[in-house]
Amino acid sequence: MGRRSSVSRRRAIFLVGLTLLLSSGAASASATMPTFPPSVTVAPDPSPWWRDAVCYEIFVRSFFDSNGDGAGDIPGLIDKLDYLNDGKPGGADLGVICVWLMPIMDSPSYHGYDIVDYTRVDREYGTDDDLRHFVDAAHQRGVRVLLDLPLNHTSRTHPWFQDALTNPASPYRDWYIWSATDPGYSGSYGQAVWHLAPETGEFYYATFGDGMPDLNYHNPAVTAEAYRISALWLERFGIDGFRLDAIKHLIEDGQIQEDSAATHAWMRDYRAYLDTVSPNAYTVGEVFGGSTVSLSSYYPDQLHAFFHFDLAGQILTGAASGNASGVVTIATDAADQIPDHRFATFLSNHDQTRAMTTLNNDVAAAKVAATLLLTLPGTPFIYYGEEIGVTGTKPDPNLRAPMPWTSSANGGFSSGEPWERFADDPSRLSVAQQLGDPASLLNHYRALIALRASHDALSRGDFVPLRARPRSLSAFVRQSETETLLVVVNAGPDMVSDSRVFTGESPLEPGRYAAFPVLGSNIGRVLTVGANGSIDDYSPLGALAPGTAYVFRLVTLPGADG
Repeated sequence: MGRRSSVSRRRAIFLVGLTLLLSSGAASASATMPTFPPSVTVAPDPSPWWRDAVCYEIFVRSFFDSNGDGAGDIPGLIDKLDYLNDGKPGGADLGVICVWLMPIMDSPSYHGYDIVDYTRVDREYGTDDDLRHFVDAAHQRGVRVLLDLPLNHTSRTHPWFQDALTNPASPYRDWYIWSATDPGYSGSYGQAVWHLAPETGEFYYATFGDGMPDLNYHNPAVTAEAYRISALWLERFGIDGFRLDAIKHLIEDGQIQEDSAATHAWMRDYRAYLDTVSPNAYTVGEVFGGSTVSLSSYYPDQLHAFFHFDLAGQILTGAASGNASGVVTIATDAADQIPDHRFATFLSNHDQTRAMTTLNNDVAAAKVAATLLLTLPGTPFIYYGEEIGVTGTKPDPNLRAPMPWTSSANGGFSSGEPWERFADDPSRLSVAQQLGDPASLLNHYRALIALRASHDALSRGDFVPLRARPRSLSAFVRQSETETLLVVVNAGPDMVSDSRVFTGESPLEPGRYAAFPVLGSNIGRVLTVGANGSIDDYSPLGALAPGTAYVFRLVTLPGADG
């Protein structure tokens, strides 16, 4: 009762301040955002739910169709919840405890990133009540629900933009960015960003094409509306957080179109506001192309996490090439420089060539990539279908094809004609086929997710990088207060009989350790850790099979030093 009252008081104070800000300049495009203050130290929440989560990205249109119209829908999500997590131990479910739904708000497009109404579910997907039922059913199974929230821009057909376009006195005029003449500069990718409005002869700013005009967050009224929309989904529907689309483009400062100081300040204030509404809500941001260096400016007090694109690319490159040595390098930078392992890991997403295509349909390589994803630090996200090896290349609809559930003609996805063709022939690739195959990619994912869930060293433990020879090997330690796990991955196509794992210094306690198998069936050789945590040419097994990962639990031997 006291905690809720405290939250309510903090929210009331925040809203009073916001009201004063709006009353002093909401209608002016020249209203300035707060200056970007120095980073401050924020104490990490000791037990946030997302530290233990494995999340699953879903394109609702392609997941499961409940009514035979050829397009997936929210009732279809409810039908397939038991596949994701049935809420019971030891079942055939995937075991994820978090889902990210790509945009489900009212939109004229198939993908939903150009929104015309931020306050309701797109009728092609179902009703508001359908979403409430889905969230309730997910929560009953211990699954959190994240919504994709594109705040950078709206649809050109949004009533706000249409009124601003046709009515010079529109209250929404300053919700967008206008110029009487073409400013003449391109976007950060070389794309056109100033677009002619034939209706008025003016130009408007739109980073992602003329159909998606950018909102003007220099206007505090736009920020107020973004806050209202976010609170609505958290409070009315019980949503557990948001994936924030294209956030590095949120606020432009002239020709500075990415990562502006105003964007950082806005993110800081946005998260502070959400904390007053729902302290357990999780926010994860898309900073496309993000490396540790580019992401570091978004910490410690902006969104909770950001996707690490460089690490994703290196995992796939290492798995495809058989040289996984670079994965540990990038993971080490991320673990060292990003607070509390607050980054999101993944292999591919709805904008990128699917992982299995990048891996040339090599199941062993896909298993290596999955193992790295689910044993490295960070919060892992799995793109729907990735767990069975669905393929796909651009154009974008091919990356977002229907999920093949069975080997039937329509893949068990719909009783009608699917909205888009399958990326793979369901008679050769489906969930049903792989569930019954102990060696399948799907069952490898299931085992890894269960492993991560049962070992806190993998979900929230420290990361200790190790060096390894040959270059096909990756090796590292994950260590919590209760256990120490050694992970060794042979990404190469050849058996390794002369493996060497070593480090000059580490946080490991000196001593001799038995290596019991956690993933894999062979007991490892005894590991000796010297002074200052050094390891000298340790070979965990006599031979490491190609395309195989091993996880060992290190246990101090009786009588060992330390």
